[in-house]
Amino acid sequence: MKVYGSDGKVAGEVTLPSVFHGRFRKDIVERALLSEMSRKYQPQGHSLLAGLQTTAVYVGRYDAGYRVGRHMGIAIRPRQKLGGGAQGDVRRIPSSVKGRRAHPHKIEKTLREHINVKEYVAALRSAVAASADAELVRTRHSVKVNELPLIIDEKAEALQKTKDVSKMLVSLGIADDLERSKKPELRRGLRRLSNRRKFRKSVLIVASKGSSIIASAANIAGVDSCSVDDISIERLAPGAEPRLVIWSSKAVEGLESAIEAKGEKKVL
Repeated sequence: MKVYGSDGKVAGEVTLPSVFHGRFRKDIVERALLSEMSRKYQPQGHSLLAGLQTTAVYVGRYDAGYRVGRHMGIAIRPRQKLGGGAQGDVRRIPSSVKGRRAHPHKIEKTLREHINVKEYVAALRSAVAASADAELVRTRHSVKVNELPLIIDEKAEALQKTKDVSKMLVSLGIADDLERSKKPELRRGLRRLSNRRKFRKSVLIVASKGSSIIASAANIAGVDSCSVDDISIERLAPGAEPRLVIWSSKAVEGLESAIEAKGEKKVL
């Protein structure tokens, strides 16, 4: 496979590992993606006394002769004790003002969706293989290069300035795809969310651990970067769709060992 330099010209060749020749399984990738996303959920809970810290009490419908509320033209509900036998506002029940919630969040609720380690590794391999399928990648991205995956050499991996990384991406024929990611999309809906801007995901740059290009590419709109040890389904296939990925030659060499390391984990 061709290896490109920072100027977009061919700088050498490299042999692709077998993981790039696999088949894309969207069902497995989507299953692993949902499992990854569930790890970000934060448990929520409410106080057991929320809405119940009040003087209101339900005295019964027929048994009590005092504070019963019958024949008074008012609903028989838990009401505040105001003194002198007077009945205040309804409290405690969900339909009342300052009452408890009908179905509060429970801290013991299981939020994380576990996945078998072998199934996750299979999904990871499938997502990597999809990045090398030009036909699948072009359904979402605009690429002028005929052969995928795109691989850069060690000199391009050492770029330290953002402007140099931008020039490299343009020379690789990804200018049109980057242009689509510059304009943020405003989220419709609730007022507290309406001003949040979302940038379309463009290219992912995967380099070896400690490479300077990981930091220098972070501020380009739509561009994500990570080391080969930190690859995940959400990075490689957001929305369970194949993504345009630029690999460094060192990252390609360490890809198999990085995937095997993911498979050594006991819990996912």
